[in-house]
Amino acid sequence: MSESVKRFIVQIGMGVDQHGHDNDCTDAAVKAIKNAISNNCLCGLSEICDLKNPLDMIVNVLISCPFPEKINKKKVLRALPFGTKSLEVIQGGMIASGVMIKELGDTSDNIIVCNAAITVLIKV
Repeated sequence: MSESVKRFIVQIGMGVDQHGHDNDCTDAAVKAIKNAISNNCLCGLSEICDLKNPLDMIVNVLISCPFPEKINKKKVLRALPFGTKSLEVIQGGMIASGVMIKELGDTSDNIIVCNAAITVLIKV
């Protein structure tokens, strides 16, 4: 009997980096992931789906950001505590004009906004 994979939940989050250093989207992406997962208790994984080990869940992350090429994928995935993780980064998000503070290392007045869609799947 072969295993199939089914979605358990899709979580959506938003993250903002007010100091878009060199247009790096990593910090905003990490915040988007934390925003998506911070108010969820996935007790149904163990209580309904009988998942014994949280490392066995599959976690797919979709990040939309203004500069997809300027993201540290390893650092972004470290924001997830459990599971077999994957990451797709696409063009999106938003850039807003803020204030450049050179003393904080700012290289522009860009405020970078990223969105995250996190899908948790389990083998059934």
